[in-house]
Amino acid sequence: MVEVLYAACRSLASASVKRYTPAMKIPTVFLLAAAAMSALGDDAANHDTWPRFRGPNGNGISDAATVPATWTENDYNWKIQLPGGGHSSPVIWKNRLFVTCADDATAKRFVLCLDAGSGRTLWQREYPSQSYHQNKDNSYASSTPACDADGVVVTWSDPDHVMLLALNNDGREVWRRDFGPFVGAHGSAVSPIIADDLVILHNDQEDPAANPNAYTRADSPKSAGKSFVVAVDRGTGKTHWQLDRRSGQSSYSTPCVRGGELILCSTMHGISGVDLATGRLRWELPGVFDKRCVASPVLANDLVISSCGAGGVGSRVVAVRAGTAPEKIYQLEKPVPYVPTALVKGERLFLWGDNGTVSCHKVTNGELIWRERVSGAFYGSPVWIHGRLYNVSKSGDVFVLSAGDSFELLGRIPLGEKCHASPAVAHGALYLRTYSQLFSVGGRPR
Repeated sequence: MVEVLYAACRSLASASVKRYTPAMKIPTVFLLAAAAMSALGDDAANHDTWPRFRGPNGNGISDAATVPATWTENDYNWKIQLPGGGHSSPVIWKNRLFVTCADDATAKRFVLCLDAGSGRTLWQREYPSQSYHQNKDNSYASSTPACDADGVVVTWSDPDHVMLLALNNDGREVWRRDFGPFVGAHGSAVSPIIADDLVILHNDQEDPAANPNAYTRADSPKSAGKSFVVAVDRGTGKTHWQLDRRSGQSSYSTPCVRGGELILCSTMHGISGVDLATGRLRWELPGVFDKRCVASPVLANDLVISSCGAGGVGSRVVAVRAGTAPEKIYQLEKPVPYVPTALVKGERLFLWGDNGTVSCHKVTNGELIWRERVSGAFYGSPVWIHGRLYNVSKSGDVFVLSAGDSFELLGRIPLGEKCHASPAVAHGALYLRTYSQLFSVGGRPR
């Protein structure tokens, strides 16, 4: 039914009628479709976009009814080999899919634009860079791009540069910014977002004093990196505002937006609400995280939920009531995720741990509903698709679970290559990125 209403609403939006007059009659199905689309909200209205890490506002939610629970090699719409490796996730805007990868030896970066329906490469751009020491599980292409109707924004870092670039839909570079050196023993992996004609980059760097065991090499930096969150104009790249922050343990958390607020998570600052238009700090609750923040925040009404951890183990998940008087509502401890981001759907909170422990909780108070463990280890974050949870293990197995009030394993599909990326959904299809390959399954190939 959703697909029928969605198609009707798209048909209405694309109609050639320039101006409504009382003499014109709009078919009832269109009126019903418009009302239904309004009620369904962004999840239904964005069937053909997945514009940032974990989709619209990072919530990881899609109501696509055409993604299977299991499949075979013959069911793929397409599968392609990328010119390099990496852990970034694909992003989609209508017929265009954007993804990044890099050469393992030289750190040369690649930005690709593909036709989402066929997997055909529309254009490819290459950017020479420098190789450097980073965590063995990181890559030179771990930052997920952000996209919109005008093209794509990408970021990467090396010891001398924090780069932010915008390319249009033809692959032409529109602007680039260099924010100077990067300090972080694990390497870089932060992802940009686009909000209100601004590009936001959350750049929390490291102070070697906060992690001395990671800075024992002769070429290790001795001084703290410069931490800040910056908003630049989407069209020009000029700085709109910049908010300086304290450096401690580097954060890899991608922000989300709550009303007119940018929600940030880091070890040094805890959870912060920043005015999206001005960069002014509205509120902050420090001290809620005791270890590094890699997972991104998700929203549940007035709650902000995120986690921290170290060494492949989650330390805590916290739920904070946002606002000028922020308050920690509850805290969940091991087993909880470190790297994978939480998922909220309705009244349920789903946590997918690095070690494969998956749990379902009441989102209002954290009460446990069920907890089970699946095989493997995970860096990717789960997505919710039409009543199911999808995630990919580090070894490249797709796990499909029922997103109900009891545990049920519905499918396990091998991709044949390691995977640290998170799934993307658009056009009713599932897009999966392993280290050097990209897959599409489900939906209707266009």
